[in-house]
Amino acid sequence: MKNYYERVRSTRIYEVVRETPIDSMALLSLRIGNEVLLKREDLQTVFSFKLRGAFNKLCQLSKNQRRCGVVAASAGNHAQGVAMAARSLGVEATIVMPETTPQIKLDAVRFWGVNVVLHGDTFDEAFSFAKKLELDGGLVFIHPFDDQEVIVGQGTVGLEIIDQIEDPLDAIFVPVGGGGLLAGIATYVAHYWPKTKIYGVEPEDAASLKLAFEAGAPEKLDEVGLFVDGCAVSQVGAENFRLIRKVVDTVITVSADEICAAIKDIFEDTRVLAEPAGALALAGLKKFAYQKKISDSRLLAILSGANTNFDRLRYISERTEIGERREAVLSVSIPEEPGSFLRFCATLEKRNITEFNYRFNDSLTARVFVGLSINPENDDIGGLISKLQVEGYEALDLTDNEMAKLHVRYMVGGRTTSTHFEERAYRVEFPERPGALLKFLTGLGDQWNISMFHYRNHGAAYGRILLGVHVFETERKQFETLLDKIGYPFSDETNNPAYRLYLGGDI
Repeated sequence: MKNYYERVRSTRIYEVVRETPIDSMALLSLRIGNEVLLKREDLQTVFSFKLRGAFNKLCQLSKNQRRCGVVAASAGNHAQGVAMAARSLGVEATIVMPETTPQIKLDAVRFWGVNVVLHGDTFDEAFSFAKKLELDGGLVFIHPFDDQEVIVGQGTVGLEIIDQIEDPLDAIFVPVGGGGLLAGIATYVAHYWPKTKIYGVEPEDAASLKLAFEAGAPEKLDEVGLFVDGCAVSQVGAENFRLIRKVVDTVITVSADEICAAIKDIFEDTRVLAEPAGALALAGLKKFAYQKKISDSRLLAILSGANTNFDRLRYISERTEIGERREAVLSVSIPEEPGSFLRFCATLEKRNITEFNYRFNDSLTARVFVGLSINPENDDIGGLISKLQVEGYEALDLTDNEMAKLHVRYMVGGRTTSTHFEERAYRVEFPERPGALLKFLTGLGDQWNISMFHYRNHGAAYGRILLGVHVFETERKQFETLLDKIGYPFSDETNNPAYRLYLGGDI
């Protein structure tokens, strides 16, 4: 540990790295009753902290290693860090990126004059190919996180925090992917501020550090969510975890909606659009302060990057209100008769209706998919549901139903009426690249009839579809074996109440 913080002090990264400021989030501080500070790593030349570790690693290479050249795998920020570091030091670099990488990120990496190779649909496929190039071409592999020199470079963020703030903070919140940034910051800060709590923050669907804490060692996640692409890592680094477990207090997991809300908070206080990974730490800070009822404390979050796709803002804005718990999504059955909508609105009193999707169900009942503005501090959704039920309405809270928010709210209006076939519903993720949909449909073949299909582009590397298909129960295992063979992640949503109420058969 001592070796690490001594090496952080002696690094030469400031030949190219900027010392980034710490800004106060005045609006959010007032709202949550704590002083909230933001370490602005989005202000690096490549708009993320990754330059620190990449440059420090390249600085440590021998002359012979530099002559051989380097190779790295990345879908974005690490690629840009390695590319700029290589150009600054005159080292030839090859960056392997997934074929699903958005054009904006490809252009940003190519700007630095490196060789970009597109391979595979996922980071793991790109990583494997980069390792092959390392062996075949005699190149030096630059790992994105599980490397001592990379950890030392990231640790300079902790050095700056201590140099810029006189008194120890109460807590620091750090985003976690492979764990390089957290290991570097925590190792350095723990030496100088032993009483400062340090928390790692992960997406709920990519919680590799949480899994490592539970298992006592790094283990690989079966599946990794892709919304927070900067932290979509299936296994935390071994050296990273060795350091983290000594000095990090705990790990916090947050939802995509909570991250979207944090992106909005950062924009309102700084007018900066953070990427999902960049806002991850702040989402954890807010969640921790709320759950633990923290007040009058000095809390700092790392804004780790701002490399986001503009198209993704549509999805982020849609989910922000739910992430702040300022919107509830309900399904309510009301009588199919004149005046019923007016009576229903009267029951809601002065709550603002943000969305109202109506679907005729039968001559007696209409089902409405309704969004409501709520006050997160004093609005009791459970109490509202109970009140609606007392008034004779069938009501179901869909606020945390992912399928309802991603698909059903845009599809209200069509339900299957066929009784001859059995329809099953599946959610599928597939890479946003030419030919991906054709590959999926070709893989399905013509044995089963597609009865429903919904897709929306969220500006990410992966698209999400909701698929309805006529599959008898006796054929279900055979059909799901086929989906496994196609290779795209899927989940059976046939029993999801949002599907059953608005798109499927009666329940």
